[in-house]
Amino acid sequence: IKIEEILSTDLVPGDIMLIPSNGTIMPCDAVLLSGTCIVNESMLTGESVPVTKINLPNPSEDPKAMGDEIYSPEVHKRHTLFCGTNVIQTRFYTGELVKALVVRTGFSTAKGQLVRSILYPKPTDFKLYRDAYLFLLSLVVVAGIGFLYTVVNSILNEVPAHTIIIESLDIITITVPPALPAAMTAGIVYAQKRLKKIGIFCISPQRINICGQLNLVCFDKTGTLTEDGLDLWGIQRVESARFLLPEERACSESLLKSEFVACMATCHSLTKIEGVLSGDPLDLKMFEAIGWILEEATEEETALHNRIMPTVVRPSKQPFPESKQATDQEMELFELSTSYEIGIVRQFPFSSVLQRMCVIARVLGEKRMDAYMKGAPEVIASLCKQETVPVDFESVLEEYTKQGFRVIALAHRKLESKLTWHKVQTINRDAIESNMDFMGLIIMQNKLKQETPAVLEDLHKANIRTVMVTGDNMLTAISVARDCGMILPQDKVIIAEALPPKDGQAARINWHYADTLAKCTSSSPAINSEDIPVKLVHESLEDLQMTKYHFAMNGKSFAVILEHFQDLVPKLVLHGTVFARMAPDQKTQLVEALQNLKMFLNDLCFDASVASPFTSRTPSISCVPKLIREGRAALITSFCVFKFMALYSIIQYISVTLFKSH
Repeated sequence: IKIEEILSTDLVPGDIMLIPSNGTIMPCDAVLLSGTCIVNESMLTGESVPVTKINLPNPSEDPKAMGDEIYSPEVHKRHTLFCGTNVIQTRFYTGELVKALVVRTGFSTAKGQLVRSILYPKPTDFKLYRDAYLFLLSLVVVAGIGFLYTVVNSILNEVPAHTIIIESLDIITITVPPALPAAMTAGIVYAQKRLKKIGIFCISPQRINICGQLNLVCFDKTGTLTEDGLDLWGIQRVESARFLLPEERACSESLLKSEFVACMATCHSLTKIEGVLSGDPLDLKMFEAIGWILEEATEEETALHNRIMPTVVRPSKQPFPESKQATDQEMELFELSTSYEIGIVRQFPFSSVLQRMCVIARVLGEKRMDAYMKGAPEVIASLCKQETVPVDFESVLEEYTKQGFRVIALAHRKLESKLTWHKVQTINRDAIESNMDFMGLIIMQNKLKQETPAVLEDLHKANIRTVMVTGDNMLTAISVARDCGMILPQDKVIIAEALPPKDGQAARINWHYADTLAKCTSSSPAINSEDIPVKLVHESLEDLQMTKYHFAMNGKSFAVILEHFQDLVPKLVLHGTVFARMAPDQKTQLVEALQNLKMFLNDLCFDASVASPFTSRTPSISCVPKLIREGRAALITSFCVFKFMALYSIIQYISVTLFKSH
């Protein structure tokens, strides 16, 4: 293979580039062909947690790996290195360096599209500006009438031609105020300066006025309403398809070699960057809770082998208690426990669409490999053998989620001995993620941010509706919504469970209360929307604040409602307060549905990327009321300036026209 060094500006789609082992800033969008990369994508996503990128499966080695799927940078994000992102470190095969195929360059890349959106932002369709243009157009018509009147009147009075031209054109400049656009931006300029002083930066000043009209705000849950970090509350293991009592600690000696702890030790995307363990906060908390050590192969070790050296995890070496004199036999047993190691052979990264992640690992000295999986409890349970899932699984899960805990389920499967290391590297994840044994639950506590309840109360007092859109469990989200005041204690929450057409039956919606789970309306396919105890959509926003009912639904139900119950969409999204298990594209669909109802919301205000109109230094939602306050101040200033300039022009026009007629 011939390797040459060229300028990044000379790269074109189809080129194969080598990623340096010490990392680089990506000059283009490229799909990873071999090796693994750890990438910081904060420039694009705003998330500071490094992401692991794996190579695109090779269809020639495993035709079933991708099927008839066509590569797309958006769909195959886990295999794509995006322009502008920082590749921190790489892992590679001997003789087969980390290679990536260039797919997009320049303004076609993800970074290029962001830069383009900053340079040429989407035009803001704002009613005040539309009315201003219509008013200016009407002033032009009025000026035209005055112009003709002045010309005719001057000719009849035998005024010289040059005087007629000057006086007639003077009428037009008086009537149509040229300073109007500049004067209307005065409020925006001062609001932007004040926002900068409180740590809110704006790259699209015109949107400040729009913030003054907000009547609905959508919030994410984790990291926005609640703290970024999660604390491990406890674990609840399953044995013989029965839940054991909850346990506070997972690092007890009796569990050291259990499959439950092995899953916690291996099923994550953690990596070491400059000797420091980093990755998803949930994964970090889970791994820290068992007190194990993660060791990655060095560059020198990898170079000595024909394949990527697996990441190894093992229990930390705990010294024997000094108070007790250890016998030789005890010391020997202790040494054996420290030699217990697990190698992570292959990783299937977490997918927000699949709501799970999976790893293939091997215990040192064992012949057969193990598959470990973790993810959303309802998803994990559906992929497990039903005889291993406790009969009270749903009630136990509901009990935790109602209290606001974040629950993760674990599963395990012993793989067949015929699965070699090479076969594992090319196997499809669907072949692994089935017939698993359900192992139990990890219960994480996610505390509310201190500022959240007060900010939401301020927004409610200002008649601004708040909505939670999250990827978390439904009942957990409802619990957090109640805790933070988004749903008041006396308010009822109705869960809309939409079921797609199946076995000849039409799509239907089941309605039930979140607290009792008792059906409150018929599950008949013929839905009478009058049975839904909410006001009609066209009623005023003030009445909406008095509603004692809130709708909640998950992503699957939302998709069915969008497809089969279009007539109910306005009512459900207008009164929906909690949207759980929502995929990223569904969040976009929700925002568009709300905008179709003429709801003004901050769907783009604090988006996590460099292209968001507003960026705040404050890591909480306390910046939202400040922004709305400044938006309202700028809007009222613009409106008052508009009225002043318009009246000033009309009065001057009438006065000058009357004087000229005499």
